[in-house]
Amino acid sequence: MDGLLDEETWVQALRIPLPYEVMPGDNTPAPVETECLVSYDTKYLYVAFRASDPDPSQIRARIADRDTPWQDDFVGVMVDPFNDERRGFELFVNPLGVQMDLSRNDVGSEEPEDETWDTIWSSAGRITHDGYSVEMAVPFTSLRFPRTEEEQTWGFIAFRAYPRSVRHQISSVPFDRDRNCFFCQAAKIEGFTGITPGRNLEFDPTLTTIRTDTLASSPGESIVSGNPDMDVGLSLRWGMTPNMSLNAALNPDFSQVEADAAQLDINNRFTLFYPEKRPFFLEGADFFDTPLQAVYTRTVAEPAWGLKMTGKEGGHAMGIYVTRDELANLLFPSNQESDDTSLEREVTSGVFRYRRDVGRGSTIGALLTAREGEGYRNRVLGADGYLRLTPMDEVRFQAIGSNTAYPREIIEVYDQPEGSFDGYGLEAEYIHSSRSLSWWAGYEELDPRLRVDAGFIPRVDTRSVETGVEYTFWGDSSPWFTEWAVGAWGDRTSDHDGTLTDRSVGLFSNYSGPMQSYWEMNLFREKEYFDGLTYGQTIGLTHLNFQPTGKLYVWFTGRFGDAIDYDNSRPARELEAGPGLRYTFGRRFQVEFDDTFEQLTVGGKRLYRASLNQFRIVYQFNARTFMRAIIQYTDISRNTDLYDEEVETDSHDLFTQLLFSYKFNPQTVLFLGYSNAHDDEDRQDLVMKEQTFFFKLGYAWIL
Repeated sequence: MDGLLDEETWVQALRIPLPYEVMPGDNTPAPVETECLVSYDTKYLYVAFRASDPDPSQIRARIADRDTPWQDDFVGVMVDPFNDERRGFELFVNPLGVQMDLSRNDVGSEEPEDETWDTIWSSAGRITHDGYSVEMAVPFTSLRFPRTEEEQTWGFIAFRAYPRSVRHQISSVPFDRDRNCFFCQAAKIEGFTGITPGRNLEFDPTLTTIRTDTLASSPGESIVSGNPDMDVGLSLRWGMTPNMSLNAALNPDFSQVEADAAQLDINNRFTLFYPEKRPFFLEGADFFDTPLQAVYTRTVAEPAWGLKMTGKEGGHAMGIYVTRDELANLLFPSNQESDDTSLEREVTSGVFRYRRDVGRGSTIGALLTAREGEGYRNRVLGADGYLRLTPMDEVRFQAIGSNTAYPREIIEVYDQPEGSFDGYGLEAEYIHSSRSLSWWAGYEELDPRLRVDAGFIPRVDTRSVETGVEYTFWGDSSPWFTEWAVGAWGDRTSDHDGTLTDRSVGLFSNYSGPMQSYWEMNLFREKEYFDGLTYGQTIGLTHLNFQPTGKLYVWFTGRFGDAIDYDNSRPARELEAGPGLRYTFGRRFQVEFDDTFEQLTVGGKRLYRASLNQFRIVYQFNARTFMRAIIQYTDISRNTDLYDEEVETDSHDLFTQLLFSYKFNPQTVLFLGYSNAHDDEDRQDLVMKEQTFFFKLGYAWIL
């Protein structure tokens, strides 16, 4: 793999042109020439691209960590190895050989592409005098496909992203915007013979060492060194069948290498959501998707072991995981607010998910989750479905029931029902999506006693209806816009006593244009019931992002208008602003900054001002090695005279993290890190409360 297409393989390879621009053009002639070359032997699928460019100096490419350079030029393929037009894989490479890979679930998923899927393959890229060229070698052991002696047919799409003033998307096949399926429009490549998925057996031992130093509580308040904690773990991944994988972990390292993006936790009614980042749970995560978020793997905190199986055989898809946890994270939802805690006792968690293909593009499914501990249990059973009625019409639905029993201390402290209690949840949505006109309607009902402790449902005791319509204008050859959508929506929510708790009606506009710009604007009128009062509010939301050059990316998010002071139960006015930018120096160094500013005023006086600044600095030595620094600083100032209860006047928090990373492949990794946390609680200045040193080594043996 060197990016030079001078081997005999490419002379005799299948040649596939990419003649169509599918976005922003509607299957119009591609603005640049691109050729895809495909070949194979018994061990590898080989793919190459010749990507012509009239001005190679404008090619956008940087040396980056895998799965990150989505703003660059890149080429790649989407393959459907089972040829069932439902699920497949996407493999992309930028002009410098940096890899990006995803799995794609084309049936029933609101987020069809899953960036968390990683596999092991080789690639190289090279910028030339007339564009760039790319080579890819994908081991058949890294993919899933039928184990058969017969000739195989795969769905296949070659793709190129060509970002300039607009981001041109170029394809080997045309796409019909009146069809809401993806792999059903792929071309077919016939003739694969003599290939095998292999044994697909992978061992990943890990060594993790961590030491945390904390501020002493005794006079003098110095940092006291903690004892190093060393853990040895083992993960096993076995492809039991071509498309069914078993993952097992003993004493697994479920730590997160990257800090969560910080969020302001002030004047919030409901528990904040944080995305999953741990590799054990990320692989095959789409198998657990349902209309209601009944599976949220971050409820698993500190497991001693874990077992997971995911995959699909014929028309049967399945996802199972079981963990033994030393801590039980609990979420207590209601109509008005939510609360959460951690229960200091062992708990066993299990999730079983089954989905059956029906017809050409529909599915039905079942879900069972269970969490069991001393004096505690939560069980959820449900059924769901996705029905593709026409190429433009689809229905999603789910019904679940729960049974829960909490220990005495939880019942008393968090005012939860005594004994064993049951709850239920329902959701149904109809969606019509075509080239120009889209509309949707949905209903959701969540019982007051519904508890989904393996998932994330922070609000219950609701009956909600929603509907909306959207019309899209396409710019075609217009220099002013590429896509512009306008629409309206409305929703209504009441509790199970019949009290109207929320009602909204609004207008929105989404614009895409030059400099890869995108501008979204929402204006709506809302009624919100809280703590015995109904508040009428007029609110505006906006989001803007654009990329004037290949090196600079800028965005802004804002919210303004009426609000509620939840701490003191009274009307207020709110202003939120979130500017940010990302700049790349050369091909290796990148800086990103964003600020979240929030201000609440009551009766013309400022109640609080909060600011969250986040810096991210990355230096990429090569495609496998980088150094990254993260800085998060929070500054909150309150007018204590306007609060009904005693609060801090000012609070400041500072978190920093420095990480060195080497990745030979997604599973063979070396991480070396340091982080610290400061705050000014009971002091005038920031003081370090904690510092942590972190080392992790993981190695993959693949058989």
